[in-house]
Amino acid sequence: MEQEKRREGQRENPLGFELKCINNLIRRNLDMRFIEAGLGDLSGMQGPMLGYIREASNVRDVYQKDLEKQFNVRRSTATVILQNLEQKGYIVRESVKSDGRVKKITVTEKAVQHDTAIHHLIDGFNKELEEGITPEEKECFYKILEKIRSNLETENRE
Repeated sequence: MEQEKRREGQRENPLGFELKCINNLIRRNLDMRFIEAGLGDLSGMQGPMLGYIREASNVRDVYQKDLEKQFNVRRSTATVILQNLEQKGYIVRESVKSDGRVKKITVTEKAVQHDTAIHHLIDGFNKELEEGITPEEKECFYKILEKIRSNLETENRE
C-alpha cells in the first residue's frame, strides 16, 4: 500500500513535516561533523554563518542585517548566534562611526585559522547530500523550493 502511494506521488506525511525532518537530520549531521573535526564549539548555523561572514568580509563590511537576510533568520536569532560566536572568540562586533546603532562584524584570527576546516567540512557535507541526484533532479528541487519560499513569503506579508 505504501509503495502504491509513493508511486502515485502521495505521501502520508505533509511536505512541511518532511522538510522539518530533513532539516533536523541536516543539523544533527553537521553538528556531529563539527565535533569530529575538533570544532565542537560550533553548532547549528554558527559554522555556515561564520563561513559567510569570512567570505563576505573579503569584499565588503558585514552587518547583522546581512546575516538575517542571507540566512532568513529573525533579528533575535541572529543576535544569539552572533553573541555565541563572539563569546567563543570567532568574531568581534565593532561600532560604526557613521551609525552607532549598527555594528560591523569582523572575524578573528581564530576564525581565520579554522576557515579551511569549516569550508572543507561544509563542502564535503554538501557533496554527500547531493550524491545520486542528477542535475535535472537538482534543478527541479530548486524550482520546488522557490515555489515553497514564495508561498511562505506571500503568506507572511498578509
